[in-house]
Amino acid sequence: MSRRGTTAAQQFYGRWAQLYDLLAVATPGLSELRSRVADELHLSPGDTVIEMGCGTGANFPHLRERVGPAGRVVGVDFTRGMLEQARDRIDREGWENVHVVQADAATSSPREDVDAVLATFVIGMLGDPHGTVTRWLDGIRPDGHLALLDAGRSSRTYSWPVNLAFKGLVLASTPGDISAFEKPPWYVLDERIEESRRALSAGAVDVQDSEHALGVVRITGGRVAESR
Repeated sequence: MSRRGTTAAQQFYGRWAQLYDLLAVATPGLSELRSRVADELHLSPGDTVIEMGCGTGANFPHLRERVGPAGRVVGVDFTRGMLEQARDRIDREGWENVHVVQADAATSSPREDVDAVLATFVIGMLGDPHGTVTRWLDGIRPDGHLALLDAGRSSRTYSWPVNLAFKGLVLASTPGDISAFEKPPWYVLDERIEESRRALSAGAVDVQDSEHALGVVRITGGRVAESR
C-alpha cells in the first residue's frame, strides 16, 4: 500500500473504530470464527503470539485464554483509533501480559522467534501479501504456527445472493475512492487471499484450509517446519 493509501486507511479506520469494535464483538457467529482461527495456532500456556493488524483487540480474549497469564500477546496495528479501543479492552480486563504496538503489519516482522502469528481480515489490505506472509513465517520459531482468517467471494453453487451482499460490505468498508481502483475491490481481495495462501503453502507444512459462513469466510493455518 502506498503512503497515500496508508494515510487514507488510517483515517478511515480511525474514524470508525468504535463502530468497528461493536461489530467485531456483536456480529453473530464471528466470535466462534475467531475461536476457530485461534485453535489453528496450537498455542500452549506460556507461549508468545503476535497478532498482525489487531484492530480493536477482538481476538485478544481468545489468544489470552490460550497462552494464559504466563504467556504474552502482542497486537500490531497502524491506526491510533483502533489501538485506543484495544488499550481500553486491555485495561478493562486487567491483562498485564497483553500489549499493543503502533506499526504497519504490512512491513512488520516478528523480532524474535515467536510461537505464533495471527492475522484476521488483514490480507486484503496488503499490497504484497505473498512477501508479507513469507516475512511473518520467517519470524516464527520452528514448529510454530501462522493462521489467517479472511473473507472473500464464495465459490459455492447458487452463492450469488451471498456474494451480492458481500460486495456491498466490501464497498462500505473500503477506504479511499473506489473509482480509482483498476479492478473492483472484491477482485483485488480474492487475488490477495489466494496470494497469501500460496505463500503459506510454500513456507509451511500441515497447511489446513476451511470455509465457513456459506463459503465467504476462509481460515488457513500452517506449521513452520523444523528444518526451514
